[in-house]
Amino acid sequence: MNLFEALRQDHDTQRTLLELLVKTHGDSEGREELFAKVKQELTAHAAAEERALYVPMMEQDLTQEKARHSVAEHHEIDELVEELENTDFSSPGWLATAKKLQHLVTHHLDEEEQEVFQLAGRALNEQDKTRLAGTYREEMAAAK
Repeated sequence: MNLFEALRQDHDTQRTLLELLVKTHGDSEGREELFAKVKQELTAHAAAEERALYVPMMEQDLTQEKARHSVAEHHEIDELVEELENTDFSSPGWLATAKKLQHLVTHHLDEEEQEVFQLAGRALNEQDKTRLAGTYREEMAAAK
């Protein structure tokens, strides 16, 4: 499995978790539990992805700007996660923020899969893609 396949698998997990999260109601146990999973998944993935994908991309002119843009989006995602953490789970504003998070993450994942992976695919050779998949998986395992 190469790096992009490994990332795509986790992207699908994130999409599913966020879809479930925005269907939760009020201050339910389910909402809190799902939010904890979403937070953990997004945090671990961002750190592992930055190390395995964006650090190598920043070393090349062709991919540097795209990598910076994606890392900036990771920070925006972190800020929304933090906002959700600091908002009462039963507050009406909580769901609106969760939907904003879902929208931002979905946009980010789509952009990565449709633009970033293609660009990085041109900059990295097959050996790099396989080696970096290992780096990504190790980072994910360490973060969980």
